[in-house]
Amino acid sequence: MTRFSILLSFILVIQVSSFGQEKVHPNDGRNVVFFEDKSRTDTNNQAAYNPKVTIIPHLEIPKTTPKDHIVIHTGYSLLYNEEYEQANWVAYELTKEETKKQFKRGNKFMVDPLITTGSADNADYARSGYDRGHMAPAADMSWSEITMKESFYYSNMSPQVPAFNRGIWKSLEELVRTWAIENEAIYVVTGPVLTKGLPTIGHDKVAVPAYYYKVILDYTEPGIKGIGFILPNEGSGEPLQNFAVSIDSVESVTGIDFFPLLPDEQEKHIERTLSVNDWSWKSTSTAKYKEEAPENTDEPAIAEPAGTNTEDQIFTGPRGGKYRISKSGRKVYIKGE
Repeated sequence: MTRFSILLSFILVIQVSSFGQEKVHPNDGRNVVFFEDKSRTDTNNQAAYNPKVTIIPHLEIPKTTPKDHIVIHTGYSLLYNEEYEQANWVAYELTKEETKKQFKRGNKFMVDPLITTGSADNADYARSGYDRGHMAPAADMSWSEITMKESFYYSNMSPQVPAFNRGIWKSLEELVRTWAIENEAIYVVTGPVLTKGLPTIGHDKVAVPAYYYKVILDYTEPGIKGIGFILPNEGSGEPLQNFAVSIDSVESVTGIDFFPLLPDEQEKHIERTLSVNDWSWKSTSTAKYKEEAPENTDEPAIAEPAGTNTEDQIFTGPRGGKYRISKSGRKVYIKGE
């Protein structure tokens, strides 16, 4: 049994014991949910559940405690976890208008100045073999120069297997932008599943998660709805539908209470109900960016000031970066003035 199969089995047990839910069949065509009182909900058409939608500021923010320090950037907010050197969650609203690409992708990763304890940095990821995986994607933040810049803060990064970051994770990000276009606006919360005993990289001991989650809320009429995902940090050719779960399931695995500002009855219905047929599964988003990672993930180029290498010839990379070829044959990028 694979790690992911074990995790899904755990989720199902949690659903039965905690929420009284006997069965969830996200791919059986009917999407019928049975509850312990033997009632049933046919979730193929959540539009039938059409409560009044109200304006709720900061709806995307998960439940917090008085001791939590929420970091607020222009396009997203986060809760940083110093123990694991990354965010517990990154949350933001994404509107249809914001999916229109306005600014080119940056590629300057930076320490987050608002993390008072200090975030991860370049050295943590150098030669690690892992990509600096965005939680709030750069393409979701292309609507302003400031949001694009802030999307490259290390507080918004987590170590991801290259095949995962550039494959199924990227596909999910593109699909989420499609949903923002189709539904006018959605609320997104995403992050790593942080547990004790994870391997680490770098001098700051950045934890390498085994799983990542993403939850999405469509709070627009008609037919408000929600959906969650839990994906293993590895390459996969499986369809995204296979990783879809209820938001309640993601809460059980992460311990995070999502969308607590919703009216209680709405929150209960949305978070326990999963209907894959109420979402489209073909990405039509125009805001797509090619992942800009080192050509050699195991041995990424090291940025060094000009003049530190004895080789004189300077080359220009496909993205405009300047580099020399060292005596060992490696690309050594030149830090800008």
